Amino acid sequence: MEAGPRDREQQAQDDLTRLSPDGPDETVDLLADGAGAEGAVEVEVELRPPRRLRIWQLAPIVGLAAVGSLMFAFPLAFGSGDGGAVVAMLGLLISCCAAGWGMMAARRVGHTWPGLPERSSGERPDWRVIALYVAVAAALVALAVWRVARLR
Repeated sequence: MEAGPRDREQQAQDDLTRLSPDGPDETVDLLADGAGAEGAVEVEVELRPPRRLRIWQLAPIVGLAAVGSLMFAFPLAFGSGDGGAVVAMLGLLISCCAAGWGMMAARRVGHTWPGLPERSSGERPDWRVIALYVAVAAALVALAVWRVARLR
């Protein structure tokens, strides 16, 4: 038989009377072989600190992105002759590699893209969010290739 709402309220009041400001009054031997562990509630506590990107992970990514973006921007801005399109495309490639490297590093730490579920949540990503990300990336690549093609 299932407990009704009155039973739950009574149980909550009983639990409150057994608590002191620094924990329960009763001490339960958790190492005993089931002697007092049957009534004990298990609590999971994460002992590891949250993972973060460290400076040694970020520095090469930021450096590569800066070099790539400068290689991409200068030929486009100043039109530096016949080799400008090649240098600009190489800069675009280096920038994209740095972005991919940064995304993989962030994923290893546990970050996700906005709108997508966490890695171990078991949820499926929404196809509309993925379609939006693909459309934005395709538009950016098309604009970059179109601008480099206009250098010739």
